[in-house]
Amino acid sequence: MPGANNNCLFCDTDREPLVIEDELCYAVIDSYPVAELHTLIIPKRHVASYFDLYRTEIDAMHQTLTQMKLWIEERDSTVTGFNIGVNAGKDAGQSIFHVHMHLIPRRKGDIENPQGGVRGVIPSKRIYSKNKS
Repeated sequence: MPGANNNCLFCDTDREPLVIEDELCYAVIDSYPVAELHTLIIPKRHVASYFDLYRTEIDAMHQTLTQMKLWIEERDSTVTGFNIGVNAGKDAGQSIFHVHMHLIPRRKGDIENPQGGVRGVIPSKRIYSKNKS
C-alpha cells in the first residue's frame, strides 16, 4: 500500500473483510460500531489528516461513501438517515492517525431527539433554537 506504516491499523487491509475496494480507498464495517452497519471509508495511502488528502483520494472516498450508502440501504430497510464524519486531529477526537470517514446509519427512534446531529460532539450545542433573539 502506498506510504504504508507497519504500525498502522488501517494500513493492514488484511485485518478485516473489505466491503468495497478500489485503487485509492476501501470500506470496512467498523470494529466498534455506534450503530449496526457503521462503516469506515479509508484511503489506502497513509495520511494522518483529511486536509492532506489528494483531490483524487477525496473523490474516491466520496464515490465509495455513496456506494456504501446504497449497500447499507439494500441490507437494512430500517435505515432512514446517515451521519457522515471525519475526526481531524486529537482535539477533534481522532484516535487513529490514518484518515477515515465514518458513515453511520441512523434509524427512526435510535435516540430520543436527533436534532442537531453532528453538532452533538459538543453536547451543550446539539439542541438549538432557530429563532435567535
